[in-house]
Amino acid sequence: MTTQVNDQTETATHEVGLTDVAADKVRSLLEQEGRQDLRLRVAVQPGGCSGLIYQLYFDERLLEGDAVRDFNGVEVVVDKMSVPYLSGATIDFEDTISKQGFTIDNPNAEGSCACGDSFH
Repeated sequence: MTTQVNDQTETATHEVGLTDVAADKVRSLLEQEGRQDLRLRVAVQPGGCSGLIYQLYFDERLLEGDAVRDFNGVEVVVDKMSVPYLSGATIDFEDTISKQGFTIDNPNAEGSCACGDSFH
């Protein structure tokens, strides 16, 4: 959702959070790739055991209706259809013996499957 205000285009924002640990990991990955033009895109798509799955990837595009939020130089982008499903969610990064990777804590998820990859 983009609105025109005083001849300036204003981009919509979203309520997805990014922890400092996750933001640092994103910065590190972008530096390794030598790419400062990428954003972290998070989306919800149909699929998985419980009906919906998360997608988390780097994207150079900004599409019509995208909501953007900046976390000290790390832009997180959410498409307009995913915004309601992700409102209040927090993206974190875990690096432990048992798990390494990005996680999404979503208060809108009513339940998830045993594998933890999908929710409803």
